[in-house]
Amino acid sequence: MKCPFCNVDNDKVIDSRAGENGFVIRRRRECQQCQKRFTTYERVAEVEVRVVKRDGARELFSPEKIRHGLERALWKRPVPTEAVERVIREILHEIYEEGDTEIESCEIGEKLMEKLAEIDHVAYIRFASVYRKFKDIHDLVEEVQPLLNRGEVSRARRRYTREDD
Repeated sequence: MKCPFCNVDNDKVIDSRAGENGFVIRRRRECQQCQKRFTTYERVAEVEVRVVKRDGARELFSPEKIRHGLERALWKRPVPTEAVERVIREILHEIYEEGDTEIESCEIGEKLMEKLAEIDHVAYIRFASVYRKFKDIHDLVEEVQPLLNRGEVSRARRRYTREDD
């Protein structure tokens, strides 16, 4: 590692600590030439995931798009921010755990719909109406009916008001 002060590649590690829940190693270094200290961070190189859109186009995966979609569906709904953050973490974990370098946009949409069905049915229907491109009220009824048949409406309300596990 080159010293940021004198550009000499001769340093020693004085201290190493794990950070960010073990995903980063912080190293304190000292240059053997100028004796100045500096800090470096070591991270695992993330796999670059690409999203395959419906039209076949490919774009870099952006967790912010998941957040944006959730926020639009949950607009003015009584869902705590912690629940939204939990959903985002769970979806990101599922995507990265699969280890693929490409994922279909429809897979991400289905994952989002699953999570929304668990936390808020109105948000679920909002998201589904855009995602599934409802053409009329019959499409809406078809989407809502399974939720009503399973009696999930009251269970969803309990889930998102519950404290984080």
